[in-house]
Amino acid sequence: MKSNTAKKLDLATAERDQLKIVIVGHVDHGKSTLVGRLFHDTDSLPQGKYEQVKAACEKRGMPFEWSFLTDALQSERDQGITVDTTQIWFKTEKRDYVIIDAPGHKEFLKNMISGAANSEAALLIIDAKEGVKEQSKRHGYLLHLLGVNQIAVAVNKMDLIGYDHKRFLEIEEEYRAYLKGIGVTPTFIIPISGREGDHITDRSKNMPWYQGPTIVEALDLFKPKPVLDELPLRFPVQDVYKFDERRIIVGRIESGRLKVGDTILFSPTNRAVKVASIENWHSPAQTEVSAGMSVGITLEDQIFVERGNIASHIENAPILTNAFRARLFWLGKNTLRVGSRYTLKIANTEMQVEVKAVEKVIDTGSLASADSDQVERNSVAEIVLRTRGVAALDAFENNSVTGRFVLVENYHIVGGGIIDVEGFRDQRPAGRVKSTNISEVDYTIRPEHRAVQNGHLGGVLWFSGLSGSGKSSIAKELQRRLFDKGYHVYVLDGDNVRRGLNSDLGFTPAERSENIRRVGEVAALFADSGAIVITAFISPYKADRQRARVAAGDKFHGVYIKADIKTCEARDPKGLYKKARKGEIADFTGISAPFEEPENPDLVIDTAKSDIEQSVQALVDYIEKNLVEPVKEMTLSYRGSEI
Repeated sequence: MKSNTAKKLDLATAERDQLKIVIVGHVDHGKSTLVGRLFHDTDSLPQGKYEQVKAACEKRGMPFEWSFLTDALQSERDQGITVDTTQIWFKTEKRDYVIIDAPGHKEFLKNMISGAANSEAALLIIDAKEGVKEQSKRHGYLLHLLGVNQIAVAVNKMDLIGYDHKRFLEIEEEYRAYLKGIGVTPTFIIPISGREGDHITDRSKNMPWYQGPTIVEALDLFKPKPVLDELPLRFPVQDVYKFDERRIIVGRIESGRLKVGDTILFSPTNRAVKVASIENWHSPAQTEVSAGMSVGITLEDQIFVERGNIASHIENAPILTNAFRARLFWLGKNTLRVGSRYTLKIANTEMQVEVKAVEKVIDTGSLASADSDQVERNSVAEIVLRTRGVAALDAFENNSVTGRFVLVENYHIVGGGIIDVEGFRDQRPAGRVKSTNISEVDYTIRPEHRAVQNGHLGGVLWFSGLSGSGKSSIAKELQRRLFDKGYHVYVLDGDNVRRGLNSDLGFTPAERSENIRRVGEVAALFADSGAIVITAFISPYKADRQRARVAAGDKFHGVYIKADIKTCEARDPKGLYKKARKGEIADFTGISAPFEEPENPDLVIDTAKSDIEQSVQALVDYIEKNLVEPVKEMTLSYRGSEI
């Protein structure tokens, strides 16, 4: 028998609002039962669906379960749990709903998050008999984390506790206090029985003490998100197609409106151009499109555009930054640590990202936060991420599409969350977007821009020392360590220089001097490009080292790899000392040619007293202090001039 609400439904209205709602809760607290009952009582089931499921239950000799109306997967029926999000539709007198039935079991939190991320409101279920569980708190925090602030709490299975008003008030008080602690005020807390139909669509005679809305009435009071058309334009590029002479840029308008003749800005390339046409496959050309539409556009001038770029209007462009704070839920089997690197996905954009800081890890049950440099599976944390290159994004509160992200490791989603850019400067170059003239101009890329993008200053680490002192071994291991940290680094030594650039030079004093001069100039160019270049040459003469210092300027860092001749000769890794002692090598430094010890080097590494690991660590510490820390101030500063 249909409810009074279902009988009153009038679905003849052509234009009806639609709202996406996620249903979450601890496993076995009755989500699927509630959804099944809700669909039945609002007359939203397909014709004959109820009778079909009822007959199937009778045939299998089992009692009818309302959850069978929504649990579509056979594995769910066999196991009695929901393992994937199920999107289904139902209707009330006021609007249409897309309801996302998300799994409650701890192992399926990833699916719950993917469901909640697309919702505008939430219905959270708590078992009246079991009370507030850890998952109930975790789900509440996750909803807050994902920006879902319209929450109705249904205290289910009231029939199992004899519709006890006192028990309901205890649960209500406990959960309201928890939600208040995370800054969330539940819109409604409703006592129900999904199995018996109490307070689903009609008021229950079993709970006369409750005067609030039913589930359906509560849902109808929720407000839809702001219309996406009214938000700033965000058009993530999916691909670029070439037809004849035309290049058609295709994608989905995620928010805002776009018209032919609009001047749009592509981020992060920062290029502005006018829209020449809006294309549709097998449809007449349009002059205006809005959020939700997948289209192609052509431009009045040809500029370089690629997948992942985001088009916007100039006056409301996304932020450009290579660092931001993230409220993250971690799903990966491997622990997230400072220095870990992942693939970041925002809309169609994919780029490498590194964890620069774990600011706090939050216990979703107690809400206590702890200082840590790592995040374990199923934990919530606030972290700082640094991207390789500049990313175009928005704060979640301003635009949920470009304010949400996921992290991927080995092709698996391992985390997701929302973006907070408070305190992080917009790194969009000033004055670059005012002109619509897109002719190619040779803009200077300043060292600050390179440093912020790379995460470190460019520099020359000039290793000098006797043959056998450990220059090449330390340089190679240091390069690996810095590369693993995501830094731009390269080693210049005799093996890669004398085979090409300096293949015309021998080993006379004059040719050695020219060898070092050329290396110094090349190293300076590497440093100007923003790279950390490590040179591993004996460079025995003070004048040659001084010339290299002048070429690199303040980017030069002299490192003396110190070891006495006795120690080096005992090592003799290439047998060169033996040959020199026999007179087979002329002008060998330390034997038949002088080595002028560096005066006042920036760093001394004594390899007679330190092993490779200790030596490399000392160099890493020096680089972090002199080439990395200054950039952190540029990137993460809450104040300061734009760069």
